[in-house]
Amino acid sequence: MREFSRTERVAQQIQKEIAVIIQREVKDPRLGMVTVSAVEVSRDLSYAKIFVTVFNQDDDSKAKQSMRILNDASGYIRSLLGKRIRARIIPELRFVIDNSLLEGMRISNLVDTVMREDQDKRNNSDEEE
Repeated sequence: MREFSRTERVAQQIQKEIAVIIQREVKDPRLGMVTVSAVEVSRDLSYAKIFVTVFNQDDDSKAKQSMRILNDASGYIRSLLGKRIRARIIPELRFVIDNSLLEGMRISNLVDTVMREDQDKRNNSDEEE
């Protein structure tokens, strides 16, 4: 079994707490539906990069707006985080868009479409024979 490093444990705890904070404490109606997909913490624990997936966003500008809202609220989120976790240093937070989940869904849909079209072509050629 692999041992988790201190930074990984801190990152997991930060991810869990920030997800709850965003859900319950950040009350901005312009903020889309977001989920914290990953957290990277610097070795000295002074910085944390929070990867966020933004759902139900029709265009890029809405996702960017959500990032702006979260980054503007990062001081507030950081202070709430400091009350929730016992740590000497609460890292500075920076929120970034994580498109990997949405990109994965998009690719999966493309594969499904191609497979469906291929199956339709096979069915049509079988009928012609």
